[in-house]
Amino acid sequence: MQQEVVLALLAKEPSHGYQLRARLRQALGPVGEAMNAGQVYVVLTRLEKAGLVTTESPAPATAKDTADRKTYALTAKGQHRVAEWLTEVSWPKPDLAEFHLKLVAAAAAGLADPLSIVDTQRRELLRRLREAQRAAMAEPDGSDAALLLEGIVLRLQADLRWLEACERSWTTRRSAP
Repeated sequence: MQQEVVLALLAKEPSHGYQLRARLRQALGPVGEAMNAGQVYVVLTRLEKAGLVTTESPAPATAKDTADRKTYALTAKGQHRVAEWLTEVSWPKPDLAEFHLKLVAAAAAGLADPLSIVDTQRRELLRRLREAQRAAMAEPDGSDAALLLEGIVLRLQADLRWLEACERSWTTRRSAP
């Protein structure tokens, strides 16, 4: 989990770790179901050590109500990091180069048929696409999770189109003299 995401969630208001995890799960929908509860606390500990968040323990009079939960808040340094992060432009890098090299290496060494590798990859992407589409249909329209799932579906569809291009290329190579 990216530390800046936790910082951004704390920018709204100081929170307990369990509150942050609940917000993340709400934003991610079914994608967040696999999130380990401990991940949030590991990130919070790192952020505290880096001076980006501070903690406040509950007052003794209210300790029964909060079960000794710490409240985490941004420091000035943490607020600055969130502001920087929001202005950064980033996009996940696809692993297409690694897959392409797998095809080239398999063909060059005679280890496997590149078309068989493409077909195996296609079946896996189609399985993931079906899962993402089912999950997207279960989310309410306009929710944050629905938007995330739409992005996953579109990315998988693009990867499937690229696999079609790989298949055409390797089929052409095979039929060339």
